[in-house]
Amino acid sequence: MDHVLGCATSMVSCQKVFEGPLVNSLLSIRQGGLKMYIIEDKGGAIALMLASLFFLGTWPAVLTLLERRGRLPQHTYLDYSITNLLAAVLIALTFGQLGDSKPNMPNFFTQLSQDNWPSVLFAMAGGVVLSIGNLSTQYAWAYVGLSVTEVISSSMVVVIGTTLNYFLDNRINRAEILFPGVACFLVAVILGSAVHASNAADNEEKLNGSTNIYKLGENGSVEPNKEVIEKDAPKDLENGGSATKYVAKAEAGTAEYLIELEERRSIKVFGSSTFIGLGIVFFSGVCFSLFSPAFNLATNDQWHTLKQGVPHLVVYTAFFYFSISCFVIGIGLNILFLYRPMAGVPKSSFKAYLNDWEGRQWALLAGFLCGFGNGFQFMGGQAAGYAAADAVQALPLVSTFWGILLFGEYRKSSRKTYILLGFMLFMFIVAVAVLMASSGHRSTK
Repeated sequence: MDHVLGCATSMVSCQKVFEGPLVNSLLSIRQGGLKMYIIEDKGGAIALMLASLFFLGTWPAVLTLLERRGRLPQHTYLDYSITNLLAAVLIALTFGQLGDSKPNMPNFFTQLSQDNWPSVLFAMAGGVVLSIGNLSTQYAWAYVGLSVTEVISSSMVVVIGTTLNYFLDNRINRAEILFPGVACFLVAVILGSAVHASNAADNEEKLNGSTNIYKLGENGSVEPNKEVIEKDAPKDLENGGSATKYVAKAEAGTAEYLIELEERRSIKVFGSSTFIGLGIVFFSGVCFSLFSPAFNLATNDQWHTLKQGVPHLVVYTAFFYFSISCFVIGIGLNILFLYRPMAGVPKSSFKAYLNDWEGRQWALLAGFLCGFGNGFQFMGGQAAGYAAADAVQALPLVSTFWGILLFGEYRKSSRKTYILLGFMLFMFIVAVAVLMASSGHRSTK
């Protein structure tokens, strides 16, 4: 967890880096009093996108770490959902409430009583698909790894979601730059699938060639030889079971490490088809592709669903409703999964969840990171165009860094895997740079 502790320090550093452009962009005093905090220039929007990129790339690593330590994903996601909603409430009560309410830009509390339900429903629909997508990726991380999951799902967001946002935003982004960037993301999807297939083949070769104290049981289950297990092995506080203590600690990237990980983690993946993991990833990618266009419709009413004279939802109010639906879906499904789990996860209960304090602080931190990351993305998108704001889908660059640093992903892999990984990341960096270069400016008049 020492590596994750560095995340908090990095967040403070990020605040200092972005403080100047954000304050200059957010704080504006006009004749008639203090105006609501709204991003109005391209520089401030890009600063928010970069902050969002760091937050959205870090929270998956925190949840993955808890899953690999054996904490049940249902428990983790319930904790995460609480602070994810709390982040939206804090944004609404600060950025959305400070300053005078204007007729065409009312503050948060004023909008709660207005007849804006068509836009509210769009915002809540976006929250529903995001929550389902996040829940899916929580299981996909176990099957295909943090790096590949984030690359494929994020690239699908850009290919599908960015195209939808471009037309919804009345083409304020430069198409001659935007769509070559989208094409680069599509190539990244293909390379991401190839990386996973190559790495899976590497792992299978390691396991088949293993001649150590471990062995694979029926149906791909893991069975360490009993004679090397200490009888007085201590209780595993992470999952409440007996910890298997081995004579020698396995090195990351080896067959021993893979088997130890399978024994410890909460989601068992040995013996599963590669296509199961990729299927979950592509499903989550479709869900992620729809949440930003839905939020775009909620804040800009391109389909003219609001009554005459009713102001558009400001980004903070829309994000509040968006997060409410995220919370309801996340809590509801995970309470169901406590009693009817999936992917081989053990059953639990609400009482067991309340008593599970191991790793809870990290799950709560992940919720804050995701909540503020999404909020900053929407704030930047409202100013520079939601198509350009999809540049935060560069989050796999951050997730891959955490995956290699924390989890030893791709250690001792084949040269083919390293080459594919390098090309994937390079294409991803090019795609993000091109996408940010397409940023436009939304008229606030």
